Amino acid sequence: MAETAISHGHDVGHGAHSSTGMSNNKLGMWMFLGSECLLFGGLISTYMLYKGRVNEGPQPDQIFDIPFTSVSSFILLMSSLTMVLAVSAAQRKDERNMNLWLVITALLGATFVGGQVYEFTAFYREGLGFTTSLFGSSFYTLTGFHGVHVSVGIIMLMALVGMNRNKRIPGDRAEVVELVGLYWHFVDVVWIIIFTLVYLIPS
Repeated sequence: MAETAISHGHDVGHGAHSSTGMSNNKLGMWMFLGSECLLFGGLISTYMLYKGRVNEGPQPDQIFDIPFTSVSSFILLMSSLTMVLAVSAAQRKDERNMNLWLVITALLGATFVGGQVYEFTAFYREGLGFTTSLFGSSFYTLTGFHGVHVSVGIIMLMALVGMNRNKRIPGDRAEVVELVGLYWHFVDVVWIIIFTLVYLIPS
């Protein structure tokens, strides 16, 4: 009976598992990310269709600051590394370093979003508004939508830090951190695709 109780406690701590051997929480996250792939796929396809349609306003190669965006992209990619370190610390039950790396990840993400806001402001001043051209509309929709996803990720990271400090993380802490990490890595991978197609491939 004691062994049964221990086994039951172990199952509760790590959550129910699906027939694939993956926890239901992780399976749910992968399904959510799959739907997000379809959404971003549609936005990217729309941009690729309209990026050359510039009846008014500046052309893409007239306003894009590739060095600035490259640095901003590097900062976001570095946040994937710090997220990996946060997940590793959570698996080792090292709460101090877990919180530290989560905060650093959020700060790197916030720096990226700040750079995006600066970029949008500069583009607007140079004559590229949301309704200036089909290129402008599709560009702001795609990159802005990604920026919103990064902002949501930052909120998730800081909420995770707050819940951990108050000992309110539901279920297995390491799995919760890993789930947030999956979302964050997804956002980073999507940006690599966007950066390549939008900034590096000429219209």
